[in-house]
Amino acid sequence: MSTDLMPNRYRPGESDLPRRESELIARRDEVLGASYRLQYRQPVHFVRGEGMWLYDPDGRAYLDFYNNVPSLGHCNPEVNAAMAEQAGRISANTRYLEPKLIDYAERLVDTFPSELDRVVFTCTGSESNDLALRIARFASGNEGVIVSTYAYHGTSAATAAVSPNLGDAVKLSPFVRMVSLPGPAGVPEAQAADFFEAQIRSAIVDLNRRGIGVAALLIDSIFSSDGVWVDPPGFIASGVAAVRETGGLVIADEVQPGFGRTGAHMWGFERHGVVPDLVTLGKPMGNGFPIGAVVGRKAPMEQFGATSRYSNTFAGNTVGIATADAVLTILQRDQIPQKALAMSQRLRARLEKIAQQPYGVRAIRNAGLFFGVDIGPEGTPAAGRRAMALDVVNAMRDDGVLISTTGANEDSLKVRPPLVCQAEHVDLFLVAMERALIKVAG
Repeated sequence: MSTDLMPNRYRPGESDLPRRESELIARRDEVLGASYRLQYRQPVHFVRGEGMWLYDPDGRAYLDFYNNVPSLGHCNPEVNAAMAEQAGRISANTRYLEPKLIDYAERLVDTFPSELDRVVFTCTGSESNDLALRIARFASGNEGVIVSTYAYHGTSAATAAVSPNLGDAVKLSPFVRMVSLPGPAGVPEAQAADFFEAQIRSAIVDLNRRGIGVAALLIDSIFSSDGVWVDPPGFIASGVAAVRETGGLVIADEVQPGFGRTGAHMWGFERHGVVPDLVTLGKPMGNGFPIGAVVGRKAPMEQFGATSRYSNTFAGNTVGIATADAVLTILQRDQIPQKALAMSQRLRARLEKIAQQPYGVRAIRNAGLFFGVDIGPEGTPAAGRRAMALDVVNAMRDDGVLISTTGANEDSLKVRPPLVCQAEHVDLFLVAMERALIKVAG
């Protein structure tokens, strides 16, 4: 596992920067907290965005194949108009009657299986997961949480404590147990479900033996931070059943795979044929406006709400609801997930051709428009694979195309463009990627 908390980042002294950027970095370092980091060896400086493109102060365009927050494209005019119109009338909270809040809540839960018919709004994905953990612990009467070995679920105290991805300095809760995934462990797909179930049952035994019990299995259904380990579909189902046998709830973290990212489904958990107890939303829900939610079954929601107070000044505010409503309208009206699926198939086919060349592409995994592309030939040491992947990312950045890395060793390219990308964008990306691979492979 990489010990660098953000391998693809700027390190002072490693790049020659224009005076404008170097002075801005110096001012930044004098006022911002040390936890902030700039991405890429040579940081990017953007002043505006439009659709699939970001622009620097000199007008240079960068093709964005990394940002999954503006899933409908940067500065989507219809979304922005809905946001501005509501902001020009009133921004109020959920303690007042507001028809648009109810209208959107009804529309949102209609996109889920019928068992999931309640929603509570939040501001971010971290807050959604934080609240879901509170509900699960209250409803189950237990404290234990099971997560994957390199999971990321947020930055609040509670969610950081269940996020191994944040590094050794961020201590995991003693109530957390990590389970290995079949893909990174090298388990054949035919044995994946049994392997995952065995991992889950082992965690359950340990938590029960220590008197902690199982409150929740918390999973991102495409395991994005683990390296995008999406297959085989359904491999999590028996593990989900095992958690329910012991009284635990299943929380699907849909901050990354949700809102049509997987193409064939609105929600990532649907690929696996399971229905969670709670589902957490964030990032693309407002196309950049901070809004999230927890959608869940009536029983745990009512158990929690009957005796526990949860109110939030900004969660479910009318501007956020109007914005999220516009996002959902566009997703459904313009069949964005279906179009994204077609683009993912085009991208996958060309990537497979590139992988046949001696450039060091080791494997390709994807669910819709979320790809993990392993870099470095078989037999290459972990450090060498990571260095090669980072070289590819930064060569593409220099060529005007943005991606990053993921996985425990950070040797997988993370490719997740806005869902509105078109064939010409896919083709531009592929040309830049192949050019970077040729450069790095030498």
